[in-house]
Amino acid sequence: MSEPLVLGDEIFSDPHRLGALLRDEAPVRHITNPRGISGWLLTRYEDCRAALNDPRLLKDAERTTEVLGKSLDADSPYLHPAMRALDTHMLNSDPPDHTRLRKLVGKAFTPRTVARLRPRIEAITDELLDRMAGREVVDLMEDFALPVPMTVICELLGIDEADRPSFRRWVHTIVSSNPGAGVVPATEEALAFLDQLIDRKRAEPADDLLSELVAVTDEGDRLSRSELIGMAMLLVTAGHDTTVNLIGNGTLALLRAPGQLAALRADPALLPGAVEELLRYDGSVQLATYRFTSEPVEVAGVRIPEGELVMVSLLSANRDGDRFEDPDRLDLTRKATGHLAFGYGIHHCLGAPLARLEAQIAIGRLVTRYEGLRLAVDPDSLTWRFSTLIHGLDTLPVRPGS
Repeated sequence: MSEPLVLGDEIFSDPHRLGALLRDEAPVRHITNPRGISGWLLTRYEDCRAALNDPRLLKDAERTTEVLGKSLDADSPYLHPAMRALDTHMLNSDPPDHTRLRKLVGKAFTPRTVARLRPRIEAITDELLDRMAGREVVDLMEDFALPVPMTVICELLGIDEADRPSFRRWVHTIVSSNPGAGVVPATEEALAFLDQLIDRKRAEPADDLLSELVAVTDEGDRLSRSELIGMAMLLVTAGHDTTVNLIGNGTLALLRAPGQLAALRADPALLPGAVEELLRYDGSVQLATYRFTSEPVEVAGVRIPEGELVMVSLLSANRDGDRFEDPDRLDLTRKATGHLAFGYGIHHCLGAPLARLEAQIAIGRLVTRYEGLRLAVDPDSLTWRFSTLIHGLDTLPVRPGS
């Protein structure tokens, strides 16, 4: 217990088993993750929920980079200025900056904005489902789960259709589990593209979210150019990648629980609650984004020193039996409110209503349209992304049936 626990592939391949072990044996554990980054991993619901809203655990992007630098080589791409430029947004800021940024962005990202997207999300979903017809095997990740939210977020931000293939390629590299040397050039190209796009939206505003973010103001305050670029990248990466894997993980969970799938098909009114249970049961974010201690912090009797990274396991918290009865069982009738899949506190995901809407439409229409939907491979052969942030499948081969 005095040395960091060095985690291997089990954090990707079997995170629920790992979470259960740590909740029982060491719910606050000094660890080194597979990327070589050291910090303190929290796994119990009560501790995780408290940490997500603890003002002593900071998210300041510049200071987080300094803390990360203790674990990473100086030439690591994750310390490159272009990569750090992606962090100039509200998710990696603390009050009062966070309060200011969220207030400005919230003016454009309203429930009404999300609600008016329903017809378009339904049309995108139906078009993709049409393309699956007659095919023996489909990779549900590539052919369905990914294009639904990517198309939605590009349309929402006002990215022209002609620019989307390049933009999607850059984003795919940036969020890749093993991006390699290509991550820095991809980031630089994406940043340059967004820089030019902001100029265009300022000169010729349109009916899209990025135009609204360029124009939004509050008592003379507005988003700076770097804040606009960082916010746009946050909306694209967080706003599509998490939803991609919510759709993928949720579909897999249903296919592995045929009784629950049959119940959902028999009663579509279960869908909103079903999505909440799928978020709890196997959400798309494994560890919350990094926080660091601004002073020594005691959690469950363990003293975490100042200047240390804190990693909050959302997957483990949502399987904690002290909070959710029989947590390893998928139950679409469960009252799953209170799960931490979208975080908690001031950093609770601003895009949660959109993610919920996309998942309800995508999963609901998929299982209704293809009643013969089934896995095309042994579920034990499926592999998971090499990512401590995103919990998602590499591929999900299915047979649509009729």
